[in-house]
Amino acid sequence: MSEFKPRLILEDGSVFEGESFGFDKSIAGEVVFNTGMVGYPESLTDPSYRGQILVLTYPLIGNYGISKPGKKKSLSENYESEQIQISGLIISDYSYEFSHWSAIKSLAWWLNNENIPALTGIDCRALTKRLQDKGVMLGKMVFQDKAIPFFDPNQKNLVAEVSSKEPIVYKQGKMRVALIDCGVKHSIILSLLKRNVTVIRFPWDFNIFDNPFDFDAIVISNGPGNPKMVDKTIQTIKQALDYSFPILGICLGNQLLALATGADTYKLKYGHRSQNQPCIESSSQRCYITAQNHGYAVNENTLPDGFRVWFRNANDDTNEGIRHWKKPIMSVQFHPEASPGPTDIDYIFDEFLSQIKT
Repeated sequence: MSEFKPRLILEDGSVFEGESFGFDKSIAGEVVFNTGMVGYPESLTDPSYRGQILVLTYPLIGNYGISKPGKKKSLSENYESEQIQISGLIISDYSYEFSHWSAIKSLAWWLNNENIPALTGIDCRALTKRLQDKGVMLGKMVFQDKAIPFFDPNQKNLVAEVSSKEPIVYKQGKMRVALIDCGVKHSIILSLLKRNVTVIRFPWDFNIFDNPFDFDAIVISNGPGNPKMVDKTIQTIKQALDYSFPILGICLGNQLLALATGADTYKLKYGHRSQNQPCIESSSQRCYITAQNHGYAVNENTLPDGFRVWFRNANDDTNEGIRHWKKPIMSVQFHPEASPGPTDIDYIFDEFLSQIKT
């Protein structure tokens, strides 16, 4: 009897055999791909990847190891959360030797330490082409000749799994921003703190209007999964729209803001996950290169009166941001904080904060 080889099995029956370099644990989830060339520590810890098996298309992974988290106000400067968020990792070629001045451990050690399965030796080009042709699919990583069921993470409220459980205050300046944590990346909070703003981080289902904390503006964070599952956050945003607070949505926050206005969202064929997505600002026609990680988009044809398209994706013309004509309400589908990726668009934070009345 031949030895069973670890493998990725897609719901269409495709099988990709490889070698394990992570924790040997069979898991199931949604298989997605990221075309970025660097930034695997940030990607693996991004809460927006919760429930997903991540395929990295860049051929060589692990060559610069893993750095210390680095701490600033209890937030990691090198990771986007306190743990690895992906369900599993698929790559073409793992670098067993790493070299970087800040590296303290290997990627394989990190994955094993956090019980995350990983396969190398996979034809990621063929796998990605299949996902592009057919759309993202459910898949399972199998390490023994034993059946496990497929699992669709988009049927769960993943935001509830990655959001903070109680309010957290990061004291900095006089301006105070209420951050609705739907799975916020650390770099979003650090981007606000860098601008001398005190951040009050609220759980996704917290009533921000019935608490002892005063705030001047609202940020709706990124996060994983189907935006229509995040009902309590949508209700909070609906209430916020009746006030005069400046509002900024980022990634999932863009979709949640749209849903709160009565607009609709839909699932993309294979999403945008990379650090080279070109986005065009509607008013100026200027193109920016952005970092992105999302599988859903706003149907701009359903936007109510008062809202206009702010950005569009130059590749597929999908919505990348909305803005109110008069009120200080805005949101973007991309990540202005990058991490990893280009910082062309981090002026969005400054534009948002300039709307706060002091």
